[in-house]
Amino acid sequence: MLVVRNLLLPVVTILFYTFTFAHASVVFEAQAVPGTTKPVKGDSPLLLCDLEEKQYLDISSIMLTPNPPERGTDLVIAAKGEVKKLIKEGAYVDVEVRLGYIKLLTQTFDLCEVLEENDVNGLTCPVKPGIYDLKKTVTIPEEVPPGKYTILARAYTVDDELLTCITGEVIFPLL
Repeated sequence: MLVVRNLLLPVVTILFYTFTFAHASVVFEAQAVPGTTKPVKGDSPLLLCDLEEKQYLDISSIMLTPNPPERGTDLVIAAKGEVKKLIKEGAYVDVEVRLGYIKLLTQTFDLCEVLEENDVNGLTCPVKPGIYDLKKTVTIPEEVPPGKYTILARAYTVDDELLTCITGEVIFPLL
């Protein structure tokens, strides 16, 4: 459980400020979630979700190097997108992680705190509207347990307006 939680802080940072989730060692697959979904452009198998709802973060591409990521290595995530509304203190991210049918984690993260704790091109709140081209390197721990993980993350403004929704499945093979 500690490994999963330790993975999530960089994940939340990456999700919404380098616009990705990447902690697998072999394969990402799409997750079926209610609502409309579409793949994120670039060399990333992630899906944007809840597309029928207005969103204030438009993710245009995500590149992972290497793809697929590998345990015990650095993963470089490059992402482009447009923030369409000022992101102020109080913005948050709801994250759910499942291993098969077992819910491992349901947690809400303060988006601004995560930004301060994990340097992503020096971004801090408030994040002004504009186009961002970001890069972040994260180390994928060797201790990631094998299995099929389902991830769903939704970010919201302080006023509970949807910033973005990202989903996917991560498969960690047996060592």
